[in-house]
Amino acid sequence: MDILHQLGGLVLGSVPTMVFFLLLVAAYGPLVRKPLEKTLAERHARTAGAVEKAREAMAAAEAKIADYEEKLRVARNELMAARERKRQQWQAERDQAMESARAAAQERIRVARQEIEGMAEGARRQMQESAGFLSEQILRAVLPPGPGFSEARQ
Repeated sequence: MDILHQLGGLVLGSVPTMVFFLLLVAAYGPLVRKPLEKTLAERHARTAGAVEKAREAMAAAEAKIADYEEKLRVARNELMAARERKRQQWQAERDQAMESARAAAQERIRVARQEIEGMAEGARRQMQESAGFLSEQILRAVLPPGPGFSEARQ
């Protein structure tokens, strides 16, 4: 019995400790655990919100990048189209200049041919005109002067 008596004394001595322990366990929930859970939930919400905002920002950035790339592609296409139009314009101007130079050269050739033909015709007329005179001189040089000369001439 002595042991029971000693155990009873120990249990009686530990009652205030058990009461404090139960009070501590009962107070732990509302004083520590709930604010801690609330803080952790807020922290998680903020973190999740920040992650979600970061994802949204990245999606917006990717959309802007895609938009800028599209605008850049359109600008490059416009630049290439403008360059091609300018090249075609220069080509047309060059072709037109060559055609006008060709036409001018053809006109000069035509005028030169007309001049040459006119000069040839003038030379033919002059040769025909001088043929009579030259034949008369040849006849005078070859035939002796006399009455037959004038008859030959007529």
